[in-house]
Amino acid sequence: MKKIVIALMLLMSVFAHAQVSINVNIGTPPSWGPEGYDDSRYYYLPDIDTYYDVSQKQFIYDNNGRWVRQTRLPSAYRQYDLYGGYKVVLNDYRGDAPYTYHKKHRAEYPKGYHGKPQKNRGNKPDKAYKQNNKYKNKNDHPGKSKGNSKKDQDHGHDHH
Repeated sequence: MKKIVIALMLLMSVFAHAQVSINVNIGTPPSWGPEGYDDSRYYYLPDIDTYYDVSQKQFIYDNNGRWVRQTRLPSAYRQYDLYGGYKVVLNDYRGDAPYTYHKKHRAEYPKGYHGKPQKNRGNKPDKAYKQNNKYKNKNDHPGKSKGNSKKDQDHGHDHH
């Protein structure tokens, strides 16, 4: 009898630890995610009718009747401003298919929906950085001739 009690206590300890691990390991939210919701797994983006899975770092959207997961937005929404768009934080769902409640989400949060004001976790990268990916100043692009960048103009010296 004593062995059974010890085995049950050990088993309960393992389950309690597993529950804590599940709640802690959600993932790091993106910089465009709303501040203050680090323990939330899903966002719903009403403007583009798309979900974002924080733990998998994937967008989830309907592609001709089939829900797909991708690390990038669909081509139709690549220009969408994730920093400016409203994110509905879904705290009432635990599972792998938030779109199970898609009709409810779409009805509650229609396109253009804005609830409480949100602050993003990070700052939006500047436009030149985003366009060139690795060049902060668009004049520093390899195709430009030397001496034309703002940096070169500001630090140029006259030797008379």
